[in-house]
Formats: sequence, C-alpha cells, structure tokens
Amino acid sequence: MKAKEFDRRFEAGEDLTGHLDLSGTRRLNLEQRRVNVDFPIWMIQSLDKEAERLGIPRQSLIKMLVAEHIKNTRA
Repeated sequence: MKAKEFDRRFEAGEDLTGHLDLSGTRRLNLEQRRVNVDFPIWMIQSLDKEAERLGIPRQSLIKMLVAEHIKNTRA
C-alpha cells in the first residue's frame, strides 16, 4: 500500500494494524527488569495480609505501593 492510500485510510478511521509490522515494537519505559529486595519477616507478613485482603499477589501490592509513593513524591 502506498503512503497516500495509507494516510487516506488512516484519516478515515480504518484499522490498519494488519498492515503494520509490530514484531519489533515495545512500550517505552514499561520494560521489566528484575530486582531483588530483602524485607524483614514482619514486613513480608504484613504485605501478605494486605495482599490477601485486596485479593492480589504480594508482588502486585509492592508494585502498587511503590508506584503510589513515587506519584505522591512527584506531586
């Protein structure tokens, strides 16, 4: 498909994702990297209780708490 045709179809609101090579795409700043953090047992127990209360895994709770802290400190 030529660029003019692509632009016309895009402007018309067509879904053109089938015409794109998305194999090398990635979401900026959302790539994951593993980090190891040591917590005291009492903190792990508290995290587990809160995670269970919310119905989410401990890792998700930790990510949520860290993200919330970062957001609040930037404000």
